[in-house]
Amino acid sequence: MNATPALSFRSLDLNLLRVFDEVMAERSLTRAAHNLSLTQPAVSNALRRLRDTLGDELVRRQGQGLAPTPRAVALWPSVREALRQLESVIVPSAFVPAQASNTFVLGMADATAAELMGGLASRLERDAPGVSLRVLPLTTRDPRQLLADGVADVALGYFPAVLTDLTARAQSGEAVTFGHQHLYAGEYVCVMRRGHPLADRPLTLDAYCAARHLLVSFSGRPYGFVDEALASIGRQRRIVLTVNQFFTAGRVVVNSDLFTVLPRHFVPTTGMADQLVLHELPLDVPPVHVQALWHRRVQHDSAHQWLREALLQVAREAFGQDEAT
Repeated sequence: MNATPALSFRSLDLNLLRVFDEVMAERSLTRAAHNLSLTQPAVSNALRRLRDTLGDELVRRQGQGLAPTPRAVALWPSVREALRQLESVIVPSAFVPAQASNTFVLGMADATAAELMGGLASRLERDAPGVSLRVLPLTTRDPRQLLADGVADVALGYFPAVLTDLTARAQSGEAVTFGHQHLYAGEYVCVMRRGHPLADRPLTLDAYCAARHLLVSFSGRPYGFVDEALASIGRQRRIVLTVNQFFTAGRVVVNSDLFTVLPRHFVPTTGMADQLVLHELPLDVPPVHVQALWHRRVQHDSAHQWLREALLQVAREAFGQDEAT
């Protein structure tokens, strides 16, 4: 059994970490070499030297790409953050929207995308035509790991448990590694098809609880914030179906007798508003505050600052000054 070599930071070539970061980001030696303006053999050699230094294989061949080892996955976020911080100190650069070619990755649900992406696309066309956006669907109400791993630059959505945790950490004196910005406030309403037996009468709590429900759940878990509000008053509802998109929920409800809960602002964007009936929920639920959430390693990055400001301005235009501040 080979002993793990003794590590010395003084003897570590920091260029090897740049290669490691690029290989981890691309999962391809060829693309990493292209991005670094190196030959593929040079990248392979740098990766071999880092493997020898760390005593770990770091990446293995998997199909047409590379799969990282657990050690590589654990190292990468810290290495990437350190390199970004070093670059920002040594080569500070101002973000010039009209000249930029950045690609930003945003994580959000389809309802949030429907509200914001049109305005954001118009802003890019006008101010930053070389900038690209990629939207990833959220599968969680806690996207901090996506942000910590660099999978997304910003997550947008309703994250009440995350904000509660960040506030508690800050109040206890812990370092808070995530920043957030309120974008807009919304409310959820009960939605059913036109012609539903309950569509033309007041919706009571008893009728609501007795109905069959569809839940939009990013994780597939059949329990949401409405169920928490019901539990607080000793009631419950029956969820017979979960989906992971708000648009899908609207489409199912149009063709069934199921109830669902949708953001009020989202209903007109579905193209199905004339087939749906909206009722106020027959119980008190907390207001929905949509937040932008990001890792603090990009807090002072000029490109990221521009992105956050663009998101805030688009939200203000869509929902009004008071809701986005």
